[in-house]
Amino acid sequence: MLSWAVTFLVVAIIAGLLGLSGVAGTATQIAYVLFIVFLIFAAVSFLMGRRPPVT
Repeated sequence: MLSWAVTFLVVAIIAGLLGLSGVAGTATQIAYVLFIVFLIFAAVSFLMGRRPPVT
């Protein structure tokens, strides 16, 4: 998930440098959403991983 966010961020930077503002804006929004989803999944897995085993 994080790798996709970084990929879209790189695409947005390159598109911004080339003057493609529509593509850059869309890629930036996708990267932002993927990063937020990654943070949520990371927090949930961190909290769930700390549970003691049920016997």
